[in-house]
Amino acid sequence: MPKDAAVEEFAGLVRALKARDGRSYEALGRRLSVSASTLHRYCSGATVPEEFAVVDRLALLCGTDEEERRALEAAWTEADRARRRAAPPAPTPVPAVSAAPESNPEPTAPDPSAADPSAADPSAPEVPRARPRRGASAPLLVAAAVALVVLAVAAVLLGPTPTVSAPAPASTAPGRSAAALPFTWSIGSQLWESGCGHTYLVDRAPRAIAPPPVAADSGAWAGTHDAVHGGEALVRITVQGRSPSDAVVLHALHVRVVDRAAPLPWNAYRMDSGCGGAVTPRHFAVDLDRPRPLARPVDGLDASGDEVRKIPAVSFPYKVTSSDPEELLVSARTAGCDCRWNLELEWSAGDRTGTVRITDGGKPFRTSGTRGRPAYVHDSAEGRWITDSDSGQTG
Repeated sequence: MPKDAAVEEFAGLVRALKARDGRSYEALGRRLSVSASTLHRYCSGATVPEEFAVVDRLALLCGTDEEERRALEAAWTEADRARRRAAPPAPTPVPAVSAAPESNPEPTAPDPSAADPSAADPSAPEVPRARPRRGASAPLLVAAAVALVVLAVAAVLLGPTPTVSAPAPASTAPGRSAAALPFTWSIGSQLWESGCGHTYLVDRAPRAIAPPPVAADSGAWAGTHDAVHGGEALVRITVQGRSPSDAVVLHALHVRVVDRAAPLPWNAYRMDSGCGGAVTPRHFAVDLDRPRPLARPVDGLDASGDEVRKIPAVSFPYKVTSSDPEELLVSARTAGCDCRWNLELEWSAGDRTGTVRITDGGKPFRTSGTRGRPAYVHDSAEGRWITDSDSGQTG
């Protein structure tokens, strides 16, 4: 299938950046926290990154200027639109067309002139029949007038309504927000191990589940199926300072479990697509089954060469600026709960300190154990989901 022109243009820009950097796919992928195969798919146009953050990180590593970064983001936006257009569109409901002709509308309230008895019988002098209608509306008019008077008196007594929900501090400079952070952050919450393996729990039968998507489309697939991460959730946090010179120090990452329940009794669907990652990036491991989970730094592994090389873990603190961002990869696992959890990042910049809560679009992250659940993999030859025992795999 020919690729869209926008996708080809974006892939060409990524290839040019990769060539400018000079590193191998494996070495550059380590810096971006993606596998070599995933980076190769970006360069070939086989897939488009779901988020711009990884592309922006590549641009910064390759020393692009602001104009080049803006052009790269514009190209990614067009390529992402092309990818979304290629997906099957959701059926659009057709609005019902009213059959009532405009020339003969039905009145919602009786017309006083039409109900006038003198119009029906000119010889009948009993005009007082209209009195009840006028008499019935008089109390309503009086009540409305009284209500207006009461509201006016209340407005005079109470004065203008105070805006206590969002007070503006006196020390806030014009055009600046008092709560503005000295850095920006973004997340990726639909990541797969090595870019090709993941498990979702879905409360649907196999026949109602679409085939597994490519990793770049995992967010849309999970949203359509109301899927929950099964066993493990990978979250990538990208933090970038606002100033090129004034560094922001990241001191610690805390885990807050806000709700625990029994593991979901749903089917488990594996997204394995048969690729493989030679690089396991360093990350922070979180055991959600512990009473007080901690984010523990773990070494990564690089098996792309003749020998397996350890990628040493880096503990806090980190420093970030606008030209030197940082990516934190969190692997949160559970076997015994349906856990909803957040992350809290402690920071300082000059004489300012604070803690920012990291959430999944304003909601807690969610991970549920899969032990004992029916597990399925997709048979691409037959185009259907089959059990692990049918595929020869084990749970």
